[in-house]
Amino acid sequence: MEKKYITRAGFERLRAEFHQLLTVARPRTAQEAATAAAHGDRSENYEYKLAKKKLREIDARLHRLQKQIEQFEVVDPAARPKTDRAFFGATVTVEDEDGAQATYQIVGSEELGPGRISYEAPLGRALLGKRQGESVRVRRPAGEVELIVVRVEWK
Repeated sequence: MEKKYITRAGFERLRAEFHQLLTVARPRTAQEAATAAAHGDRSENYEYKLAKKKLREIDARLHRLQKQIEQFEVVDPAARPKTDRAFFGATVTVEDEDGAQATYQIVGSEELGPGRISYEAPLGRALLGKRQGESVRVRRPAGEVELIVVRVEWK
């Protein structure tokens, strides 16, 4: 199976979610199911069915998280040797043809959010290995655009 990359902060968030589900949410939901089952006939017990459904959802998420955690290779951008090239974990500022600037951190697909792009996305792939002053062409739904790398930072 192919390794995927994740930042240390992203990995810690996934691990914290896994721990919270395993030690808090699952035991609480299992207790809710047991309490509802004690109320009698399970075939018509809505609370029991709801708790069992919630338990299955928690178990499915735990299974997915465990598989992801095993698959990821953690990369700490701050511990990486400094370079002027954009690689996984770098924060890159680009400027489009109209002079508008945007800043993105190149991260894993599980860490996406405002100001973050996946290294697997078209823009992320295009930026990998680029230096300040170099340009990249990226195809967007509105058409192809040329971006110039203004700055590469390691935070």
